[in-house]
Parts: sequence; C-alpha cells; structure tokens
Amino acid sequence: MTKPVESYNAFLNTPLSEADPEVAQIIENEKYRQFAELELIASENFTSQAVMEANGSALTNKYSEGLPGARYYGGNEHIDQLERICQQRALEAFKLDPKEWGVNVQPYSGSTANFAALTALLQPFDRLMGLDLPSGGHLTHGYQTDKKKISSSSIYFQSMPYRVDSESGLIDYDRLEENAQLFRPQLLICGASAYPRDWDYARMRKIANNHSAYLLCDMAHISGLVAAGEQESPFQFCDIVTTTTHKTLRGPRAGLIFFRKREGEDKKDSLESRVNQAVFPSCQGGPHNNTIAGIAVALKQAATPEFVEYAKQVRANTQALAKKLTSYGYRLSSGGSENHLVLWDLKPLNLTGSKIEKVCELVNITLNKNSVCGDKSAVTPGGVRIGTSALTSRGFKESDFEKVGELLHHTVEIATELQQQAGSKLLKDFMAAAGKSDKIAELQKEVEAFATSFPMPGFDVSTLKKPQH
Repeated sequence: MTKPVESYNAFLNTPLSEADPEVAQIIENEKYRQFAELELIASENFTSQAVMEANGSALTNKYSEGLPGARYYGGNEHIDQLERICQQRALEAFKLDPKEWGVNVQPYSGSTANFAALTALLQPFDRLMGLDLPSGGHLTHGYQTDKKKISSSSIYFQSMPYRVDSESGLIDYDRLEENAQLFRPQLLICGASAYPRDWDYARMRKIANNHSAYLLCDMAHISGLVAAGEQESPFQFCDIVTTTTHKTLRGPRAGLIFFRKREGEDKKDSLESRVNQAVFPSCQGGPHNNTIAGIAVALKQAATPEFVEYAKQVRANTQALAKKLTSYGYRLSSGGSENHLVLWDLKPLNLTGSKIEKVCELVNITLNKNSVCGDKSAVTPGGVRIGTSALTSRGFKESDFEKVGELLHHTVEIATELQQQAGSKLLKDFMAAAGKSDKIAELQKEVEAFATSFPMPGFDVSTLKKPQH
C-alpha cells in the first residue's frame, strides 16, 4: 500500500492550472497566438501532440551522462533503450548505412551541435570557411564583423566567409575556390540559415579536398526536406552533418551530429570518438532525455509516406508564395526558391526588415527581419525571411499561400504609407505612426479570421480564449 503524500510534497501532484495560474495563462495565451497568427518564421514549425507528450514526460527526471552502456549514473536501462532507438531512427530517416554513419542525438540545440562538431574537428585557431551571414549563412559558421568577433566559431577559430554573387543571389563557388587557395581552410562548412537554393555538395567536396579539409554540412533548415528526398542529400560528400530537429524535421528543439565511419580506422582517433567526446564532456553535461524521446518520435514520423507528402507540399507552397510576391514586382534573393523559404529584399522599397517585421506583428503575421546580400548591419537588415513549413503543418495549400502573399502585399502598402507619415527613418517614429493607423486594425482582423479557419496541430483549440489586452 502506498503511503500518503507528505504535506510539503503536496504541490508535486498539482496540475499547472492550480499550481501556477500565471504561467498556465501565459501558455494558453501563446497557444492562441499560434492559432490566430500566420506563422512564417522559416526556422519554426508546429510539432505533433505525440512529440509534446514525450517532451513533457517523466524522462525529464533522469540524469544520464555518457552514452548507452557507458553511463556515469545507474538506473539508465530504459534511457539506454530510448537513446539507441533514437540513433537507429535517425539513420533510418536519412537512409544511412550504420556501417558507414553514426549519430550523436544528445546536442541541446543546433548551435551547440555545431560548436561540438568544430571542437571534434579542429584545434583552437584552426581555419574554417562558412557562408557569410548577409549571404544567408548562420552565426555559428564563423561570423564576425569588421569590428567584432560575434560567434564562438570566430572567437576560437580563424574564419573567412564566402558569399553569394551580388547579382544572381547564388553562391559564388568560383570565388570560394579562389579564396580557399589563399586561406587554406582546415574545415569548409556548407549549409545556411537564409539561402533559398539547393547546394552543390560535389563542388564543395572538391574544394575541401584541394586542402585536405573536412567538409561539414549544417542542414538544420532543410533536414526534413532531405529526409523526404526533396533536397539533395549531403551525406554522400560530407564528413560530418549537423542539424536541428525542430524546423522542417518538425520535432522538439534540439540537435543531431552525424559522423562518417571509415573501415579500419583507429577507433581512438575516429570521428565517432571525437564527436562523442566533444559533445560530452567537452561541451555539454547530461543529455535531456525527454527531448531525445521527442526526437525519436519525430524521426519515426519523418520516415513515413505522409511526411514525404508534407515535404512536397512545403516546396510547392514556397514556390506559390514566391510567384505571388514577384507578381507584385517585389525582388526575391536569387529570384525564387527551391526549398522552404524565400528571402525578400526590401531595399528597393526603402523599407527595412525591422519595420516590416514590426508591422507584420501588428497584423498577426509572424516573420523575421533578415540580412540580404550587401547589408552592413544585422540589426537593421534590408530584408525579411519567410518560411512555409509551419503553415503547411496547418494544412495550407498553394492557393492559401497566394492569399498569404496578398496579405503581405497589403502590409507593405501600409508600411509605405507609415514611412511617409513618420517624417523620419527612425523606427520609433515609424511605430508611433503605426499606432494611429486604422488600416492596421482592419488588416489584423482579416488575418486573424483567415488564420483561425485552419486546424492547429498538437493541441485542442476548442477551449482557447482570446487574450484580453
């Protein structure tokens, strides 16, 4: 017979709504925001109810430093089983032979996965080359400005960026190869945060081989599309592949590191050993087992025919949105898209990405300001990044994204008027003018009515109430 609960432990079995109504209400408000807004941030998605159940499970209670079968704590028999299943599903999702590839599923995020990968491959102050941030690259690929080293990847390593061609918006592989001859990198990084085209991995491999360099692909944004066969796979050409699990892969917020195995290699100096050592104990402590459970669930989903259908729809929706925006005469980086995002260059409109992001937020459209080729500052960039993954998870099709493009066009029309009314280029004056606009309130109502007409994955919306401001 179970003993009664001590009074000082009574709150441990109290539901959140009773234990902390304030936090519970914030969560309910966020649910309504997700339901009532058009979520267009390319790095976000709506995960499944099953993933959220796993992520919120009792697995969060367990400490398990180390790897399956080699832990620093006892009581990990079920955790070992879980992590092995997750590793197996990761390889299966990307159709990888376990004799040729392994995977570490413990990274807390894509950024920590990237730094662990750099730790595994390089010594401090070794040289790396990644796509420049204004060209669509990621902070963790060696980003720095003229005055400051921004990322740990540029603080602890020497970095030199490569860029897209200013006219075409496509990666300038010829210039990359030319600069690599001068810089002689030990690591070449492919992958991006805001690049709307696929990659020439064979060309990147050739450039890396010229300098006996490692080739790493950060496929965080496109990993779901790669798993579904809707983007070229980097695995044929790369030594290490990293990814987040919450973007197009539609899982919880975490990271993975895939590493190539080579027959007859010294196990102590193998990429497997170096990556595992880099993740723990070099860069992290104990893994988040609840998140690993969520990853395992998402990877099982990603190996289904339904997920392939989803990925195809993501690409179709992106192309429909791109076509609609260009029909208004707007300029998109590279002229269109081959994946899940478009990069919208606002400089011809004399608007900044910061202002469009703010106005969109006022009308229930969520996107993010983003650097475009030629920008000098990531704080006041000249563009916005728009992704289709999240709304595709809500059932949006091509015609729906044509409507999204129309709503974005109306938002820019309003922003142009506000810019004229503001009397200056300052964001505070722009927002002051926005606060007086009746058109914003009208468009907000239209967007909310449109957004709430679609289903919401992961949670029940029938009991949601609109927050009172």
